[in-house]
Amino acid sequence: MPYSRFEQRLNDLPDQLWSKIAKIDELKGQWIAGAKLSPQVLGRLKKSVLVTSTGASTRIEGARLSDGDVEKLMAGIALQRFSDRDKSEVKGYFELLRNIFEAWATIPFSESSIKHLHKELLKYAGKDEGHRGEYKKKENKVMMVDASGKPVGTIFETTPAYLTPKEMQELIEWARNSLAAKKHHPLLIIGNFIIEFLNIHPFEDGNGRLARILTNLLMLKEGYLFSPYVSHEKLIESDKPGYYLALRKSQRTFNSKHENITHWLTFFLEVVFTQAKQAVSLLSTENIEKLLSPKQLAIWRYLLTVEEATPQDISKYAKVARPTVNQALSRLLSFKKIERLGLGRSTRYRKLG
Repeated sequence: MPYSRFEQRLNDLPDQLWSKIAKIDELKGQWIAGAKLSPQVLGRLKKSVLVTSTGASTRIEGARLSDGDVEKLMAGIALQRFSDRDKSEVKGYFELLRNIFEAWATIPFSESSIKHLHKELLKYAGKDEGHRGEYKKKENKVMMVDASGKPVGTIFETTPAYLTPKEMQELIEWARNSLAAKKHHPLLIIGNFIIEFLNIHPFEDGNGRLARILTNLLMLKEGYLFSPYVSHEKLIESDKPGYYLALRKSQRTFNSKHENITHWLTFFLEVVFTQAKQAVSLLSTENIEKLLSPKQLAIWRYLLTVEEATPQDISKYAKVARPTVNQALSRLLSFKKIERLGLGRSTRYRKLG
């Protein structure tokens, strides 16, 4: 059976993974039951996540645009200091993810659909015109890149080009059948699909970005409707070394007698758990959303994504001037939504609850 290796990976998983899945599904239920945020608030959150996710996903692969740069580019502002490749990758990802968020229910999970998504992802990249939407015709490797986008080493060798069509067909058939039959928990099927997709590395370029697009699509299709409101990609970027290490430790066991993806599933489920936890925390912010100005909202949303931050960090990452930061912090303190830690230059702030 071609599916036996996929099935074997999901046998005898440690208890802590099942505990994490139970917590995620509890949060999923809380989101569905409590998602009564106004359409305006949800729309603002989704727009913010589109920018954040696009910036993070393209930076993981070596692009250099900040979230602020992404927002400017998609608003039509020229960014001369960046390469055409960086800009084309950002535009392709932003538009495709927006389509996923808006039309996920009508996008089939199929081989032809995956090829079409790849074509859309790379539609602005002139260098990729000859291979977008088509499986690779030559061998590729998974490279680790540093903060400047420079390759610093090979993570692993991928599936040979001549085997790619067969292996992709088997993988997609297994995932579709397993999701339909509910043979395993959907998060385990999604996690298994993504690590095998990355192991095959079916396209000449864009595999990492497409894997994150497919994660969003599959999560939405399986009812994890909080996905557009907290960035999955940003959480991966915040622990990029952990992401690569989890992939590498699991993929090293592939094609052995005992394939084991526990390291990858642990990382993947922790990202989804954090995403779900942050999403549910948004449910209690509707009144604040109505009371804060747009710049104050930017500061509040930034504090929702970090453990703690200095006023300097808040100003830098929320793109808000220091005087406005101070005013917003005072207001959030009065609402008892944040607390102050330390004094003087070491003062930091973190959300409560």
